[in-house]
Amino acid sequence: MEVDFSNIKVVGFDADDTLWVNETYFREAEEQFASLLEKYETKNKIDQELFRTEIGNLDLYGYGIKSFTLSMIESAMDISNHQVSQTTLQEILNLGKKMISHPVELLDNVEEVLKNLSDKYRLIVLTKGDLLDQERKLDRSGLSTYFHHVEVLSDKKELNYMNLLEHLEIEVSEFLMVGNSLKSDVLPILSIGAQAVHIPFHTTWAHEEVSPDEHSNNHLTLSGIKELLKYL
Repeated sequence: MEVDFSNIKVVGFDADDTLWVNETYFREAEEQFASLLEKYETKNKIDQELFRTEIGNLDLYGYGIKSFTLSMIESAMDISNHQVSQTTLQEILNLGKKMISHPVELLDNVEEVLKNLSDKYRLIVLTKGDLLDQERKLDRSGLSTYFHHVEVLSDKKELNYMNLLEHLEIEVSEFLMVGNSLKSDVLPILSIGAQAVHIPFHTTWAHEEVSPDEHSNNHLTLSGIKELLKYL
């Protein structure tokens, strides 16, 4: 599609699975979680129960590894009818700690793109998740010097974006969002009149998937972040 980014002054980037790998580690933890509980249920049933618990806890815990870990513990107790051992619960806690301490793995060409764009645009990070964990990942990534502002949002809906842009005194018509999630990074942005670029990641959490009738053609889809340099 033809795009016109000539008015863009501020570019927002999602963090997880846009700047660095994230969802892959959740999937690996889910596999290990299912193995820990295999004597109680089938893997498919365990996966379904964990997802149901995660979604049910979003309003209480929000997004991120800590929320995920609490949901694993709750699911383990439910699936085992509270028969799960203290040793297994400790192993589940260790899964969460391992995820938090995992080295940050930048996606290909991310730093090159940010370095190039930071000379021309005001760059900001707009992400969901746990504040401490996201701050830790940004610090470990070595990318913080490229960003004017970092915001960890409780959610990424139209109102969240509108309030933030107003707070940062950013005109909607001058804002471009870049991210891997249609549900969180693209559709809400288009709804408020800003522009968006979708860069799909090979793994997507089921909660972030959208139905075909929710898709929009009013945004640019790229195969990798380096392609941004063709348009900005």
